[in-house]
Amino acid sequence: MSGETVRFGRTELPPKQVEALRRAVRLEWVTIGVLVVTATLVFIVLGSSQAMKAAWSEDLLSFIPPIAFLIAVRLARRPPTTRHPYGFHRSVAVGHLVAAVALTGMGTFLLVDSSINLLRGEHPTIGTVDLFGVTIWLGWLMIAVMAVTGIPPVILGRLKLGLARELHNKVLYADADMNKADWQTSLGTIVGVLGIGVGLWWMDAAAAIFISGSILHDGVSNLRAAVVDLMDARATTFDDNRPHPLAGRVDQYLAGLPWVARAGSRVRDEGHVFHIEAFVVPRRRKVALADIERARQGCVALDWKVQDIVIVPVPRLPDVVDAVTPPGSDA
Repeated sequence: MSGETVRFGRTELPPKQVEALRRAVRLEWVTIGVLVVTATLVFIVLGSSQAMKAAWSEDLLSFIPPIAFLIAVRLARRPPTTRHPYGFHRSVAVGHLVAAVALTGMGTFLLVDSSINLLRGEHPTIGTVDLFGVTIWLGWLMIAVMAVTGIPPVILGRLKLGLARELHNKVLYADADMNKADWQTSLGTIVGVLGIGVGLWWMDAAAAIFISGSILHDGVSNLRAAVVDLMDARATTFDDNRPHPLAGRVDQYLAGLPWVARAGSRVRDEGHVFHIEAFVVPRRRKVALADIERARQGCVALDWKVQDIVIVPVPRLPDVVDAVTPPGSDA
C-alpha cells in the first residue's frame, strides 16, 4: 500500500495515514488469526467451568470489531454518489454500533446466566485427561491455555491504539481497548479454575460474573458512543474523551481572515472524516465568491479529515456554535 494513492471517499490520505492504514489492516488480520487459534484452544479445554465458557464467548465476540473495521475501511473508499452524497464513512459508525450491540447482548446474557448458577449453588467439576500417557488434571491445561492466549491480544491492542488515533477510527479504538483488557479475562478465568481445584466452587461462578461484567461494560460504553455519533453530536476525539480540536482550528483560521469578523462551525463526525458547516459574519456587506473559495481551500488544507466543508456568510452566528473573533476585535 506504500506509495499508492489511497482515498477515503473524496479524501486522498497523506503518506503517514496510508502507512497507518496498512499497518491497521495487517494487525486486524493478525488479530483474526490469533482469535481462531485462541478460540479453538479454549474450546478444546472448555470443561464445565463457567469462567471458561465466559472467556470462550468473549473470544467469539472479539471477532466482530476487526471484521467490522475491515468491512468499514473497504466501504469508506467508495466515492460519494447521488444517493450517498456524504460518502460511505458512516460504515464505521454502523460497525461500531453492531459490535456494541453484540457485546451488550452477550454480556447481559452471560451475567444473568452466571449469577443464576451462583445462586443455585451449582458445583462444577473438572476431571482428568490422558496426555502422552500421563494422567493430569484438566484444570492445569485450562490455566496454561489462558495464560498463553492472554498475551497476544494485549500486545496487539497497544499497537492498535496509536493507529486508531492516526486514522480517527473508533471501531479500531474499541477493538484495541478490548484487547488491552484481555489479561483481566485470562486472570479471572485462572482464578476461577483454581477455585474449583481447591474446593471453592463459587469462585468459578464469581469469575464468570467478573468476565461477563467486563463484556457488558465494554458493550454499554461503546453503545453509548456509537449512538451519540449517529445522532450527529459534536465531533470528538477518537476515544470520545473531549471535543475534537480540529473544529477550533477551523474557526481560528476563518476568524483570522481579513474579511471575517466572527466565525463558528458545526462539525459532524462521518466516521473517518468530518463534514463541517462553517458560519462567518463578514466585515462588509458583499463577499466575493473567490474569497469564500479560498477560505474553503484553506480549511481543507488544515487536515486530511476535512473532507467536506461549506462556508456560509450570515448576519449573525447560530446560537449552537461557539463564536471565535479575531484577536483584538470588538466584534
